[in-house]
Amino acid sequence: MSHAKPALEQIFDDYVQPLALTLQRCSADRYAFTVRRFLTYLHAAFPQVRRLSQLRRDPHLLGWFRMLCEERPPLCNTTRARLLIELRRLFRDMAANGHIIQPDLIRREDIPPRLRYLPRALSPEDDRLLIEELERTGDLHANALLLIRATGMRIGECIHLGLDCLRQLGTDEWALHVPIGKLYTERLVPADAAVRRIVDRILKLRVSAPPRQLARSEAFLLPRWGLRHPLYKALADDVADAANRAGCSCRVSPHQLRHTYATDMIRLGISLPALMQLLGHKDIHMTMRYVLVTQQDLQREFHMARQNAADRHITPQLLLPRTPSSATSDLPGIRQALSATRHLMEMYRRQLGDETSRRKLQRLDKRLRSVADELDLLTTPQE
Repeated sequence: MSHAKPALEQIFDDYVQPLALTLQRCSADRYAFTVRRFLTYLHAAFPQVRRLSQLRRDPHLLGWFRMLCEERPPLCNTTRARLLIELRRLFRDMAANGHIIQPDLIRREDIPPRLRYLPRALSPEDDRLLIEELERTGDLHANALLLIRATGMRIGECIHLGLDCLRQLGTDEWALHVPIGKLYTERLVPADAAVRRIVDRILKLRVSAPPRQLARSEAFLLPRWGLRHPLYKALADDVADAANRAGCSCRVSPHQLRHTYATDMIRLGISLPALMQLLGHKDIHMTMRYVLVTQQDLQREFHMARQNAADRHITPQLLLPRTPSSATSDLPGIRQALSATRHLMEMYRRQLGDETSRRKLQRLDKRLRSVADELDLLTTPQE
């Protein structure tokens, strides 16, 4: 009696389930989602394919690649790359365990390039408006968002701050202990007087939280109902609402507060290694992205300065006779009139955009200068 061969769904499921033992739950769920997307496409476009050995790069995989590119709304490069990388890993695991499967179904050149996103820091005006609105609101969540802006923490790190996160390192030296976060690192962020005041306000407001919340949040600075996801969503909604009330020019997310902090530190002249430590980056290239943001600011300010250079560096105003009666007919009066005329011509020339007219005025100025030189050679009894 022959045993029926397992269906494709069962084969993929046998390789997805063990991933939950080594990966985070959300990562394992993404693999399961990728498998569902691929098998849904495969059964709809090629219903005759029922075994791994029947899979071919062309048309089965190439057809799926095209479908991902043609989806509406379009998928970003990062999402498409993740789908291909996860499916490629499952194919390799299957081949390593003896399944008959064609090699190179997904090649390296199939992976779309990762787009380079720059941090989205708030403009100085939006930053000021948002901080003023959060300070005006003054509740527990508003102060938590101010703490993120003042220290550059990730929102997940802020949610997991301990009740004793503020540490004294020495005389008038304080630091905020940021727990293990996204990159599995912990760090100490310098806490100035402003940061300490924010933490103090949070501790005072924390007492007013419902007892049920406090009972479930004994070790945390920010009270919660249980899981961190409702608190994460509440902070995200609150910062978006505050930005809307403040009249900011764009929708604001909590992570933009971190980007704004880092960009502000670069503008203030902090070194890249120091900023890398403050942000908890493992790779200096992650920190370098903020330099690119500030370089854009530098370019914009440079061109604005060039445009205003003529207005800011105009030569001093020459004192001209205010009335015809004040003019004199002696050599000093003539020299003064010539100098004033040359000055006015030069001011007029700088305002012209026509190069031909500018050159003509330059030639006229040379003639007037020659007249002034000839006058210097004259000697009269009045001198």
